[in-house]
Amino acid sequence: MIDATAIAADNDKRRAALTDDYAALGAQLARRGVDIDAIKRKVSGYGVAIPSWGAGPGGPGFARSPGPGEPRHIFDKPDDSGVIHRLTGATPTVSLHIPWDKADPADLKAKAQEVGLRFDAMNSNTFQDQPGQKHSYKFGSLSHTDAATRAQAVDHNLECIEIGKAIGSKALTVWIGDGSNFPGQTHFSRALERYLDAARTIYAALPADWRLFTEHKMYEPAFYSTVVQDWGTNYLIATELGEKAFCLVDLGHHAPNVNIEMIVARLIAFRKLGGFHFNDSKYGDDDLDTGSIDPYRLFLVFNELVDAEHRGAPGFGPAHMLDQSHNVTDPVESLMVSAMEVQRAYCQALLVDRAALDGFQQGNDALMAQAALKTAFRTDVEPILAMARLDKGAAIDPVAAYRASGYRAKVAAERPAVSGGGGGIV
Repeated sequence: MIDATAIAADNDKRRAALTDDYAALGAQLARRGVDIDAIKRKVSGYGVAIPSWGAGPGGPGFARSPGPGEPRHIFDKPDDSGVIHRLTGATPTVSLHIPWDKADPADLKAKAQEVGLRFDAMNSNTFQDQPGQKHSYKFGSLSHTDAATRAQAVDHNLECIEIGKAIGSKALTVWIGDGSNFPGQTHFSRALERYLDAARTIYAALPADWRLFTEHKMYEPAFYSTVVQDWGTNYLIATELGEKAFCLVDLGHHAPNVNIEMIVARLIAFRKLGGFHFNDSKYGDDDLDTGSIDPYRLFLVFNELVDAEHRGAPGFGPAHMLDQSHNVTDPVESLMVSAMEVQRAYCQALLVDRAALDGFQQGNDALMAQAALKTAFRTDVEPILAMARLDKGAAIDPVAAYRASGYRAKVAAERPAVSGGGGGIV
């Protein structure tokens, strides 16, 4: 992938400046009663999963534009994902999508071991018809009116569980595109009943140490209604299914002004927060790079997560994954930057003075409560993130090291060019 000596050489150019910056930040934090090394250790232990499909270029829904050296198949994707982890030290796992990534489990495990990665949650696909598929999902999958189509969708999810068991995964994420585009097209209650009936069969097949993540989405590809349209319906589904079922929160799957951090807090309280798909949005489900539009919202989400961690909230252990579409950037670069942005939000949330914030909240001091959050958010924590990477042998400046390595040009020479014009959903 990328030569360790090249990373070390790039780090040598930046080490002295980083040492100075880290010491200066350490002194600043010490005045606030914060041990910078303790924060660095927590940040160093944090990791976010890479989506296998994120390694290739996406598109804006109508078409996708190919990129040089994009992955040809599943065995190229871990190479790119391994580069991201090698340079950031923050992405130790990769999440597979079936059938896009279907291959012999033994070969998958061997490839992951080769690049130093593990496997995160499995992702099923019943929102897209596949070659040779007997029944179409045009009018739904797990909630389809036709029993045979529902059974086909269930069997696909059961297959995902079996592949996941063989490669060491411990969770299945289910997102369906089921819904309607016109009023009256679908009977809302019956569609949810059919979905629950199918989901119970999937849930029953979960190994004892697995979790099921169900994902809500207010629109797309159905634009009038979706079966699992919001966190309330998602919570009801997880409650109906059982203790191994949890809600997955995709930051883009909400209306623009929805208070996502409050949703996170509610799911923590109900012990049903399963995990996250991190991305960002301006207008809707844009799947933009994480933290590129609203980094403060990302911080506020992590403020709830660190609060739960701080007070030992029962049943708390969410999974974290990036889920974004790279329309105009090198996917490796975008995923590296996004992983660091998630890590940054976590680090900033660790700097919140919890005792002071609690006092302001109890005293109804709105101004100072907000100030406590802003103090943490405005702190430049880059020296902590960079030092954590350096300690791991990763890159102080991952994007600069990546570009200097010539990795993209190397794989572009090895992987045949792909023509454009395909669907934008990746």
